[in-house]
Amino acid sequence: MKDRSVADGIPGLWMRGGTSKGGYFRAEDLPADPAARDDLLLRIMGTPDPRQIDGLGGATSLTSKVAVVSPSQRPGVDVDYLFLQLGVDKPTVSDKQNCGNILAAVGQFAVETGLAGIAADAETCSVRIYLVNSDSIATATFPVRDGRPVYDGDTAIDGVPGTAAPVLLAFEDIAGSATAGLFPTGRIRDEIDGVEITCVDNGMPVVVAEAAAFGLTGAETHAELAADAALLERVDGLRRKAAALMGLGDVAESSVPKTILVSPGRAGGHVGTRSFIPVQPHTAVGVFAAISAVTALMTPGAVGHELTETWPAGLSRVDVEHPSGHLLVDIELDTTVTPPVVHRAGVVRTARKLFAGTVFPRAATERA
Repeated sequence: MKDRSVADGIPGLWMRGGTSKGGYFRAEDLPADPAARDDLLLRIMGTPDPRQIDGLGGATSLTSKVAVVSPSQRPGVDVDYLFLQLGVDKPTVSDKQNCGNILAAVGQFAVETGLAGIAADAETCSVRIYLVNSDSIATATFPVRDGRPVYDGDTAIDGVPGTAAPVLLAFEDIAGSATAGLFPTGRIRDEIDGVEITCVDNGMPVVVAEAAAFGLTGAETHAELAADAALLERVDGLRRKAAALMGLGDVAESSVPKTILVSPGRAGGHVGTRSFIPVQPHTAVGVFAAISAVTALMTPGAVGHELTETWPAGLSRVDVEHPSGHLLVDIELDTTVTPPVVHRAGVVRTARKLFAGTVFPRAATERA
């Protein structure tokens, strides 16, 4: 961190990436010590407080996120991106996962702050990004004009009002992002408390189960799921036991693994999903969680694979339904080998710069 008093503020951008938003900071503007960095970010966000009234957090997990970006020393890579998920009512900071939504604005942030350069006459820009959390690479491609990112456009994504410029995210080598491999238990299917599950990690550790196994149709609203305390308790119990099988240990205070309940599509999509992050229901679905779930569905023998019987032969772009609409996931998976090999994974998102300036964190001596 540069020699500046916290009282002078911390420079950064607030950006929407996909269906999330949060703070984007250059690593050089934050403390190098992870503990000091995390303490500072909690004070910036206003955590712990369910309202985050004394910080910039939006009182939900989807709006309590941070991207820490720095120039990369890796050949052929522009920037390194560390994602941090901050708690809302609890003072937690987790680096155990990626966030594909926040990733959607990392390339633009890099250009805005001079961490990545583009030709003045270019119409598109591709920024290669090292995902610190999972030791993998993604390329973000987005439109530019006069050397600056373009945020306006006609691409719509469900869960976000209006339209914006498209951001194509292409991922490399994300299998086993936080575990031992694509199917971290060593099996395609497991059983916990009488529920058949598939544990998969293609960018995000996810527990896939059928909605029907929980007495659900898959059409339940976010509000209905959030009000079902017994369901949430079952989901948490299942994911904790699944985490042990996945080699993740005690995840009582961790945001991974996620749980996704699958069902037939009902609104023109290929599959319906209800996602939990990690216990509360998601208003949409996370990018990497969706990629992992679709990877499982495409694998013979996995939970939910029977849903693919009605899909067109050779389908790679899968329409994933969620409570806010649809997410298109692009995956090429070779299931003729064991374990399956992921050749391609990607999504189209949008992003927007919301605010650029200086944030003033709560003083370190204060307590929530």
